Amino acid sequence: MVVTLEADVAKVHAARSAASLVQPGMIVGLGSGSTANLMVRRLGERVAEEGLDFVGVPTSVATAELARELGIPLRDVDDVPHVDLNIDGADEIDPEYRMIKGRGGALLREKLVACVARRRVTIISPEKVVPRLGTDSPVPVEVSRLGWRHVEQRLRKLGATTALRRTPEGMMFITDGGNVIIDCRFSALADPETLEAGLKSVVGVFETGLFLGLCDVLVVGRPDGAEQIVTHARRWTGCA
Repeated sequence: MVVTLEADVAKVHAARSAASLVQPGMIVGLGSGSTANLMVRRLGERVAEEGLDFVGVPTSVATAELARELGIPLRDVDDVPHVDLNIDGADEIDPEYRMIKGRGGALLREKLVACVARRRVTIISPEKVVPRLGTDSPVPVEVSRLGWRHVEQRLRKLGATTALRRTPEGMMFITDGGNVIIDCRFSALADPETLEAGLKSVVGVFETGLFLGLCDVLVVGRPDGAEQIVTHARRWTGCA
């Protein structure tokens, strides 16, 4: 229980630290997940307390609903010329700042928004740092609902142990875009860039949860505060 409480406090510190980076007039990508939700709530407090004026670009339906409840003005990603700052969490991040994301099922929109952002901030608690991707988390792959069984067979040929994601009730999990997710585990994930290219070559794959070169600033929350790290990570060529 103590570990859980410490992790929760660390998330709060990370969220508040990242929310402090938002300046008036910015267009801000609002991530999805538990830590991102804390960040959105902090931005809602700043709107109420400071009159902070900014526009949010949500990465999921759930984030959009939360932001509206908090009085944060929103626009869709297609309605903005760019995103000044994107703030989102991660399921895992390695020493080269490569990430796995998508546990909440919003990976396609999360990557789209991150790709158009001028600066990408990742907010985590310390347990999300791993020596190698795939240590704890599978790689989510968002695929066409039509033909998903055939796509799954192709993913297995790439070395994946696969599982179709389902809801707690046992129903097929459907993303905000109407697609399904196949969670893939690999016995050796030493070359995420090559794996990303292989996964994306499969017909029916829309996006993967490998986020490579998409972290400009890492905010690590801890029970006693938060640290902001400028990563100098190589920018992902898919955003070019």
